Amino acid sequence: MSAEPFHVTDANFEETIKKNKLVLIDFWANWCGPCRALAPTIQELAKEYAGKALVGKLDVDENPATAERFQVFSIPTMIIFKNGSETERLVGLCPKSRIADTLKKHSE
Repeated sequence: MSAEPFHVTDANFEETIKKNKLVLIDFWANWCGPCRALAPTIQELAKEYAGKALVGKLDVDENPATAERFQVFSIPTMIIFKNGSETERLVGLCPKSRIADTLKKHSE
């Protein structure tokens, strides 16, 4: 598990959520202001949760199949996967504390 956000794509999505017990994926796009505002928080969480959870980013413009599969209609959307299944979803620009609390709840 990396201290940098992992680059998630349509091609590596399934393997990523199956290989890692706990995964937070930030669904984002470069043109999205709130997504760019959230980026430093995602970076910090990747560092703080290294070894405990995989924090990844999936560009919805480059990877529309996965975004569509999980019905991500608003970005940023963060989905937490535990043991390969979606367990929780946060939509919009959330404070770091809310994202961290949600991750912590699923990491115990």
